[in-house]
Amino acid sequence: MLSTRLFPSATLLLLSVLLVPLTHADGSTKLNEAVALTPNPEAGKKVYPLCAACHGKDGFGQQQGEYPSIAGQHQRVILKQLLDVQSKRRINPSMYAFTDMETLGGLQGMADIAAYTAALPSNPSPVRGDGAQLEKGEELYTTYCIACHGKNAKGNAELYYPRLTNQHYPYLVRELNWIREKIRKNSDPAMTQILQDFDPEDIKAVADYLSRLP
Repeated sequence: MLSTRLFPSATLLLLSVLLVPLTHADGSTKLNEAVALTPNPEAGKKVYPLCAACHGKDGFGQQQGEYPSIAGQHQRVILKQLLDVQSKRRINPSMYAFTDMETLGGLQGMADIAAYTAALPSNPSPVRGDGAQLEKGEELYTTYCIACHGKNAKGNAELYYPRLTNQHYPYLVRELNWIREKIRKNSDPAMTQILQDFDPEDIKAVADYLSRLP
């Protein structure tokens, strides 16, 4: 079990998150090009039905956690994830067909969909955990996650850190475990390193805490 006391090694890891260049952003020409485009949310709305089959018409995802709630997520974060899937930097076979450039209308189409999705109201009632370890979850979040994702877990659009609120508990548990186990390859290396010290109960605790944040 991970102690919630911030040891020097954890401090260094948190600093590395802040100081290491964001290679996932700066190293991606396509991402930079997509961010520079002027998005058209109305055009994105017309293409969004491609996404709705899995993520729902409101962008709330599925309660089982198979598909995340994407409504209200930062536009830049959505763009990065779409491009990471498209380049197979993020392994997600069920998404490959939906990130095809021809299907979406190129980078402009991606920018349009990301803008439309980002403008949707966030899920007001995501699936939550059992509530048994909320205090522990808050302590873990405050100690290890707040430096990047912020006091209220709203993330940082400019730095491509996602908002973690309004998200389903099962999805958070799965993704945190996949990052910890290095199954998910497109996360920040410092975050992957931090999660090496989390056990399954730590992950459940912080995911449950996050799922309850407004």
